[in-house]
Amino acid sequence: MKKPDFSSKPVVPVLVGPTASGKTSLSIRLAKTLHGEIVSADSMQIYQKMDVGTAKPTEKEKRGIAHHLIDCVPPDQSFSVADYKEKALAAIQDILDRRRLPIVVGGTGLYINALTQKWGFPEIKTDPEVRKRLEAEYDSHTPEEMHAKLRRIDPNAAEKIHPHNKKRVLRALEVYETTGRTKTYWENQVRQIDLPYTYVLMGIRMPRSRLYERINERVDVMIQSGLVEEVASLLAQGYDPSLVSMQALGYKEMIPYLEGTSTLEEQIRILKRDTRHFAKRQLTWFRKNPDIHWFDVDEAADIDDVTERMIKLINAYQRGEQNGTECH
Repeated sequence: MKKPDFSSKPVVPVLVGPTASGKTSLSIRLAKTLHGEIVSADSMQIYQKMDVGTAKPTEKEKRGIAHHLIDCVPPDQSFSVADYKEKALAAIQDILDRRRLPIVVGGTGLYINALTQKWGFPEIKTDPEVRKRLEAEYDSHTPEEMHAKLRRIDPNAAEKIHPHNKKRVLRALEVYETTGRTKTYWENQVRQIDLPYTYVLMGIRMPRSRLYERINERVDVMIQSGLVEEVASLLAQGYDPSLVSMQALGYKEMIPYLEGTSTLEEQIRILKRDTRHFAKRQLTWFRKNPDIHWFDVDEAADIDDVTERMIKLINAYQRGEQNGTECH
């Protein structure tokens, strides 16, 4: 199989899809063939001590393939989308420098967009005096009046911000008053920055009924593998249930059972339901991205054939045979 061509702008494959769709096993097949390493794009797998509920790949499942951006921070430490982008870009470059192929894999849409699109915002610090004055102005006017003010200054930003979203309305006004430039101006500046890599986005999908079956089966396996015990251990270590990490699927659903306010059977039912809803939202998010090449994976599909077609697509990008290969 052809190895990656690093003579031009590096091609970075990105594998996306809903939870329980088989991204892990497929990505490892790709990495084995293409001399690659995995860069996770999962907002929950970045947390340490949270293994079962986040479906982190086991050492056996990894099959010797290096994985990055897993177990990065403790459960009580914040980790932003900007943090992810910084660390992911560093990991990708490190892998490329070692003449291997980085393969980004995950289902967190914000992470994928931050990495593969011209995304970001300059660090414009809050001015306490400006913020105080705008807060007072907001309190003495209706939300609609403040939104109308923003519309006069920055109609594009106003179009994207709900009139009752006080935080975002005030921030957009503050950016203008602090810098003399609109929020839209700064966003356009970011979009002019060239992406460092050519990303080839590949999505996997399957019939919804089969995906839901796989989700239900995964939850059963998580329970058998010690999900309840994992959540109990985190609580015993003092991690607050209100933490972002503890609000992840699988964790927040087990807390009522451990607190004695619900049965395990009921919480398992809720977890399966919530995970199905989450997978539906993931698919809706990814379907909005026109740059994703979709691959159908179901019982009728030969996984070896799907892998081979993905590799052919990646090789085509590396030869520059794809039109519009860069994500915008």
